[in-house]
Amino acid sequence: MGRELQSGYTTGTCASAAAMAAAVFVLEGSTGDVCVRLANKATAAFTPEYGVCLAGGGKGGSWCRVKKDAGDDPDVTDGVWVYAGVFPVSQEGFEKLCREGAGYVSAEYPRLYLNGGPGIGIVQKEGLSCPVGHYAINPVPQKMILQAVSEVCKRKGCEGYMEIRVAIPDGALLAEKTFNPRMGIRGGISVLGTTGVVEPMSERALMETIRLDIRMKRMAGEEVLLLTPGNYGEVFLEERLGVPLGEAVKCSNFIRDSVVSAEKEGFKRLLLVGHIGKLAKVARGAGNTHSRYGDGRMEMMGQLFKEAGQCLCGADKTEVCCNYTELAEKIGNANTTEEAVGWLKECGLAERVLSLAAGKVKGQVECWAGGRLEAEVAVFSSVHRVMGESGRLRDFLQMRKGEA
Repeated sequence: MGRELQSGYTTGTCASAAAMAAAVFVLEGSTGDVCVRLANKATAAFTPEYGVCLAGGGKGGSWCRVKKDAGDDPDVTDGVWVYAGVFPVSQEGFEKLCREGAGYVSAEYPRLYLNGGPGIGIVQKEGLSCPVGHYAINPVPQKMILQAVSEVCKRKGCEGYMEIRVAIPDGALLAEKTFNPRMGIRGGISVLGTTGVVEPMSERALMETIRLDIRMKRMAGEEVLLLTPGNYGEVFLEERLGVPLGEAVKCSNFIRDSVVSAEKEGFKRLLLVGHIGKLAKVARGAGNTHSRYGDGRMEMMGQLFKEAGQCLCGADKTEVCCNYTELAEKIGNANTTEEAVGWLKECGLAERVLSLAAGKVKGQVECWAGGRLEAEVAVFSSVHRVMGESGRLRDFLQMRKGEA
């Protein structure tokens, strides 16, 4: 029996621990473990490193740092150092930060200014939890960090103005492995967290990112949501349909949840583009295409082949029917959908079968949206470079370009 998966701490929690340590170091001149309150009302103890220097961070060796432990969650920031510094500033300097800075001040903590530093991204698109032009430090981590420093200030009786700076030196490099660039966060990572704790293998966190991407597309005024499960779809869109990389929302395995989110955000039209290996599952009604929810791809390929044969007439039907039994057996024994498409291509049925699949997926998507959303679908094979499409696919593409 496998061990239980371990939880970890969010970037926001680590930043609040580093900030508390920095306040202790500056105001009390002491070192040691710190205990911070999490957003879920629990507490967590950390052993920071005190008095470290940070290249590009300024203010000398006044920084403290905490190493992030994300537990068993496959977080790209697991193991990185999260830095924070606390620096006294004059009232004039504080007011200037409030007027001109890219950070945050709270009415609850009116003498503390939360700023970013190296490796913290800047928001460049509307629709996120942080305003455009400001550091990507989400509201819950903002409050946790300010609260942690305020506790030390109260304990010490300090009533001066303070600037808190948070930095993740590896953030710019790590951000390229996240959704940040496509979300409009440039130059670094986000400081995230809602409860303070990272739940291992969190599908919920990934789905929240997808929902946010959908919301931002709507806020940007897009009328047709372009949805694809992943990288194969993006490459196909660019190479075959002329859609630049980054314009589609990548929904991973969460097809149904993404469709429902699109409808709730007000989209009336959706264009889904995906590989036959994924969308064959959707054609059978699978809302989540992960393997643990079942497969059925090859059964669907066999069903589509049967339907395609029934739709044929005349000479075409005669030619296919001569080899029907043999071809049905090959498709039934194929290891992958790509292998099956290869057999279909040989008898001229690949595009017909993929178009039938597209039609079934279209019906499924519109059903999930309760009939309040019109969908069009493209189903493709990467290896054999064939595509099937539902009826108004080209119209939807023109709508996205503003040409319809």
